[in-house]
Amino acid sequence: MGRKNTWCFISRSFAGLTLAAMLVISASAASKDKVLHPFTGGNDGGDPAAGLVLDKAGNIYGTTVVGGTGSACSGGCGTVFKLTLSGGKWSEKVLYNFQGGLDGKNPYGGVTLDDKGNLYGTTVAGGSGGTCSGDGCGIVFKLTRHGSSYSESIIYSFTGFEGIHPDGFGPGAGLVFDKNGHLYGTTPDGGDASCNPPNGCGTVFKLTPSGQEWKEKVIHSFTGGNDGAVGSLGSLHVDNAGNLFGVAELGGDDSCNPPNGCGAVYKLVPATGGKWEFSTIDAFQGQPHAGFPYGGLISDAAGSLFGTTYYAGKNGKGTVFKLTQSGGVWKESVLYSFKGGTDGANPTSTLAFDTTGNLYGTTSAGGDSNGDGVVFKLTLSGGKWKESVVHRFGPAPDGANPYYGLVPDKQGKLYGTTATGGNGGNGVVFEITP
Repeated sequence: MGRKNTWCFISRSFAGLTLAAMLVISASAASKDKVLHPFTGGNDGGDPAAGLVLDKAGNIYGTTVVGGTGSACSGGCGTVFKLTLSGGKWSEKVLYNFQGGLDGKNPYGGVTLDDKGNLYGTTVAGGSGGTCSGDGCGIVFKLTRHGSSYSESIIYSFTGFEGIHPDGFGPGAGLVFDKNGHLYGTTPDGGDASCNPPNGCGTVFKLTPSGQEWKEKVIHSFTGGNDGAVGSLGSLHVDNAGNLFGVAELGGDDSCNPPNGCGAVYKLVPATGGKWEFSTIDAFQGQPHAGFPYGGLISDAAGSLFGTTYYAGKNGKGTVFKLTQSGGVWKESVLYSFKGGTDGANPTSTLAFDTTGNLYGTTSAGGDSNGDGVVFKLTLSGGKWKESVVHRFGPAPDGANPYYGLVPDKQGKLYGTTATGGNGGNGVVFEITP
């Protein structure tokens, strides 16, 4: 996979599935799922292929790839939206409509909040930095809050290979802040032009606020070798020391899936002089081990890392994995291998912990007979992790094909999006009560 079209593939790869005429949801999943907003594909947006974020008041924010009022794109250029609960009902408001030009086009990565309520995100196309695939190289944007309204500004326009330096293009993942207010993200393309010419293998970048402007710096360009290639759907993970952790979709050990590799987990440590030290902490080996990660990473209190892979595992249908460090060496273990049936298949999601240490995630396929995906839970008992299905997605009005995982609120409810399904087939925002 890889390249700029990675994001399009992930969000649309199962869009052609026909919804069954009969409801196929297990009794254990009944009444646990609630659709908060079914997108129409019109002015309210469509294909919410992104993770969500909640503010302190419990409002939900996200992005849609298409829809909105941007007339430069067939079907709209995408939106940033907000869901607000009032009187027991959720209502959607579009905060920004992308126009498909300098302001960006097709946001896939959702948004990140700062402490003032401003929103930050990326688009895979548009901007002023270069032509790339003919529709711009993508941008990093900021929506500044003014009471109940927002104004957009461009933090950075990627140039691909046309600028002063090969900074990457097509950013499709979310952004993450460190404790000093710097922003970090990845691109699936650009960077080292000698890797997979002419597209490159992607970058990790840093954005530093400087007065009213932001300065961009590439802190790693993937080579397609042991360091990996192609950024993930999930955001980077920042630990308390300011180290960055992420996954690369390909690369790693070239003996797995030669010559492309099965992906890698990497670490970036800030060094003197603004430099960063890169290390590969795990090169995936593929079946029966883990392989081909698309979601981001999370950590527990001990610093162990958890994630998912789309393929590999015992059954070739994907895994949940854990990386544990001991004596400076990281060891990978597969916590669960999906079977591809009612338990789910092919997870692309970033995981989430609940307050008791259980893991939750989504699979993009499996579940019901149409492969609409599931919400799953992993519980540690007796030193082993056991999977259970919290919800199997099914025919409308339910959503289908969740890609980006879940976010919990203070009461333990979980929120996520599906790329398709719902009334009209344009995706939904859903709520799960475990």
